[in-house]
Amino acid sequence: MNSAKEHIDPCFIPLKHDFKEEDLPAKFTFPFQYQPHPIALQAAQELQEYLNTQTSWSHSFWFPSVEQSKVVGKMFGVLVVKNSKDQLGYLTAFSGILGNQTLVDRFVPPVYNRKDESSLFHKIEMEITLINQQIEQLLNTSDYLDLKNEFRMLQEESDVDMAVNKKNAKTAKKERDRKRKHFVDILSSEAYESLLNDLRKESMDLDYQHKKAAKSWKAKIELIRNRILEKEEFIQQLKNSRKKKSNQLQDVLFEEYQIIDRSGRSKSVLDIFKDLSDKRPPAGTGDCAAPKLLQYAFQKGYMPIALAEFWWGKSPQLEDRKHGKFYPACRTKCEPVLNYMLADVEMDPNPVDELVIPNTDIEILFEDDNMVVINKPPHLLSVPGKKIKDSVFTRMKSKFPDATGPLLAHRLDMSTSGLMLISKSLEVHRILQKQFTDRTIEKRYIALLDGHLEEKSGIIDLPLRVDLDHRPRQIVCDTYGKPARTKWSVVESTEQCTRIYFHPITGRTHQLRVHASHPDGLNCPIVGDDLYGVPNNRLHLHAESITFTHPITQERIHFQSPPDF
Repeated sequence: MNSAKEHIDPCFIPLKHDFKEEDLPAKFTFPFQYQPHPIALQAAQELQEYLNTQTSWSHSFWFPSVEQSKVVGKMFGVLVVKNSKDQLGYLTAFSGILGNQTLVDRFVPPVYNRKDESSLFHKIEMEITLINQQIEQLLNTSDYLDLKNEFRMLQEESDVDMAVNKKNAKTAKKERDRKRKHFVDILSSEAYESLLNDLRKESMDLDYQHKKAAKSWKAKIELIRNRILEKEEFIQQLKNSRKKKSNQLQDVLFEEYQIIDRSGRSKSVLDIFKDLSDKRPPAGTGDCAAPKLLQYAFQKGYMPIALAEFWWGKSPQLEDRKHGKFYPACRTKCEPVLNYMLADVEMDPNPVDELVIPNTDIEILFEDDNMVVINKPPHLLSVPGKKIKDSVFTRMKSKFPDATGPLLAHRLDMSTSGLMLISKSLEVHRILQKQFTDRTIEKRYIALLDGHLEEKSGIIDLPLRVDLDHRPRQIVCDTYGKPARTKWSVVESTEQCTRIYFHPITGRTHQLRVHASHPDGLNCPIVGDDLYGVPNNRLHLHAESITFTHPITQERIHFQSPPDF
C-alpha cells in the first residue's frame, strides 16, 4: 500500500467528471489560436475553483500586499493528459513565478529552476548581486558624495564668478565707448591718442584677468573631477564585470533550459532559437505555462489531449488581459519552443490556414476612369500575406491590369468587412492618401460589442503600439504608443450586446478593436474578435460609410453599405 502511494504523481489531477473516449478531441490543440475544447474547459474550471478557495500560498492578483508591492495578474494553463494506465487527468502551471516562488504544490515544476541554490545560474546571479552591492556602497561613501558635492559647488561658484566678470566687462566696454565718443572733439590729437592707448590697455588687462580667472576655476574643477574619475574608474570596472556576468548568466540560463519533445529528445532554448533565426531568445523564454506543462507531460510519459491558458487577476498595465478569459500561447517566446516540442504531435490545423476565403467577385459600388469603391468581404486580406496570396490587391490588380500605383488607398483588417477606396493611377492614389493624412475623409464603422454600455457616446484616447511578444496584437502604451483617438456612439443596446458607431479620428492598426476591448476604453470586445475577445464565425466590425472628395472632379461623394450582422 505504501509503495503504491510513493508513485502517485501529485501534479496529475483526475478530472471530477467522466469523459468518454468519443468526447475527446481527435487532435491536440493548436496553441496559437484555438477555442478551448470542453474537456480543457472542465479542467480550467476546476483550477479556477481551486484558485478561489486555496490558502496554501499567497499572490497579489488584485491588491498589493506587504510581500508583493505590485498587483500581478497571472497566466495559468491546464493540460489534459492520459497516463500510462489510460486514466484521464490534467496538469496545471503558471507563467513565471507565483507568490515569489517557482515551486508550488499542485503545479508542475519549471523547466529549469533558477532559484535552485546549487545551480550555476544561482551562483552567477549571487555574484552579480554582490557586484551590485559593491557599486551601491561605493556610490554612497561619504568621500565620493563629498567630492560630488564639492564639484557641484565649485561649478556653481565658477558660473556666478564668470557671470559677474562678464557683466563687469560689458559695463567697462560701454564706459570706454562713451569716453571715445565724448573726448574725440574735446582733447587734442596727442591727448586723444594717449586716451585710446589707455583704454586699449584697460581692455587687454580686463581680458587677461577674465582668462586668468577662467583658467583658475577650470584647474580647481579639473582637480576635483580627476579625483571623482579615479573613484568612478573602479566603479566602471565593476559595471563592466557585471555586464559580462549578465551576458554569461543569460547564456547559462538558456543552455540550462533543456526542452524535450514527445520522443524525449532534448535541445536547449539557445539552440532552438539559433536553428530558427540565429537570434537570442527573449527574456522569460521557457517560463510560460504551455512549455512547462508539455515538458512535464513528456517527462512522465503522459499523452497530451488538450491545452488551454487563461488570465487570472487584474489586467497588466500594458496588455489587455481580462480575468478568466482564455488566450493563445505567445508567439515571440513560445512559438519556436512549442513548434519543437510538438513536432511529432498531431494537432488541430491553424484556423487561419483553414479559413474559407470568399471566392466570389468583390462587390463594386462605384467605378470611373480614376478610382473604384468596393465592399470588402470579411476574411479577405487587403494585401497578400506570407502564406495567403489572395487579397483585395491581387484581385484588383487582376481586374484592372492597366492600373498603376499601389491601388489601395487604405486597408482594412482581414477580419473587417466594408468600404475601401481603390485608385487606378499613382496621381489619384497620392491625392486620396493626402485626404487621409489631412483627415478630410469621413469614415464610420458599425460594430456589435460583447457587453452592455451605460454611456451613450464619447471619445477614447489611448495610444497604441505593437505587442512585441504577441504580434500582431496591439497594446496601450503611454511611453512608446502612437496617438490613437476614436469617437463613438451607441446605436442600440441590450443587456448582452451593444450596436455602436465608431468614427476613427486616427487610423492605427487594430485601433477600434483595442479601444473597444481595453478596460480604459469601452471594456467590451467586439463580437467574434479572436485577438481581443472571443472567436466567432466572424469579427462583427464593418466599415459601413465613407465620404471623400473625388480626386479629379472635386465633388464630395458619400457611400454607405449595411453590414450582414
